[in-house]
Amino acid sequence: MPARVNRRRPWRGWLRYDDERLLGLRFKDLELRLERSRLVPRIEQLYEELEAKGIAFRPHVWLSTEWFSPDGVPGIAIPFYLAHPRLMKLERKQMLEVEGGTSGTCMRILRHEAGHAIDTAYRLHYRKRWREAFGRYSQRYPDHYRPRPDSKRYVLHLDGWYAQAHPAEDFAETFAVWLTPRSRWRERYADWPVALKKLQTVKAMMAELAGRRPALRSRARVEHVGRVTETLREHYRRKRAHYTVDVPQSVDRDLRRIFSNDRRFAGRPTAASFLRELRDKILGKVSEWTGVPPYTIDQLLREMVERCRILKLRVALPPREARTEVVIMLTVHTINLLRTRRFEIPV
Repeated sequence: MPARVNRRRPWRGWLRYDDERLLGLRFKDLELRLERSRLVPRIEQLYEELEAKGIAFRPHVWLSTEWFSPDGVPGIAIPFYLAHPRLMKLERKQMLEVEGGTSGTCMRILRHEAGHAIDTAYRLHYRKRWREAFGRYSQRYPDHYRPRPDSKRYVLHLDGWYAQAHPAEDFAETFAVWLTPRSRWRERYADWPVALKKLQTVKAMMAELAGRRPALRSRARVEHVGRVTETLREHYRRKRAHYTVDVPQSVDRDLRRIFSNDRRFAGRPTAASFLRELRDKILGKVSEWTGVPPYTIDQLLREMVERCRILKLRVALPPREARTEVVIMLTVHTINLLRTRRFEIPV
């Protein structure tokens, strides 16, 4: 007899919930289904890109709590919030960004995770050529890493110079650049000999896979949302802690270059209110420039607001000039964090 199919429509009562009530739900309570989401066309696009490159393998995909491709399972977990606009809204409220929230960013991450899945499926990291190009896969995977933005040994694909995190990420990022249609990687990395050689290695290895069946064909779905009993509140509390950093206290001098507590400016807006009004307008831009997550930059900005409040500072420059100076100051302090041991990008 054919297997019975559960055709019951998933419960969507949580669409009417406010954030506080929604955070109290467990992941399994959401009853999310990938096949009913806007992700389907993007997954199909990934499969088409793989086919165009002559790769027959199709990583299976499921909804989980975060983006990842598990060790030993040649598939891709996609974060739950991308399955529905209401959950994307909650993600932005909690983390100040939606990773993979646009078609372009979603495809970039899917290509990266596909690199991990294909590496796993064909056990590529056991090959000498892989190790010579990317390093040892067995190297301890870090919780954080401190990137070198000026390095030309790694391709640039995801934010945060992610290829520098681990040899496995180096391969996945290189694969993603190679897979991206019209990426013109030969021209782009012509003056980056090490990165170019890695791309050529990926191209050669993928040519060898044509028509070959993968060594690992597991269809397991690790941490599938339908089985996760953690609440969304617990999830976001843990996620925010992961992106928390020790904010430096040495910002007063730079703040006084833009703001002042001199009586002459008593009628001007407070510096604290000025920074709060700028927050939503500049976080994304500084994150884009530095590769640092908006939630982390927001901690630095909040510290600046608090120092302005304590020092009783007010805007001392014309508003447009003050805004430009704030963006520069926040960018410089974010980059300084990258260069010190006080901050490393979470993996």
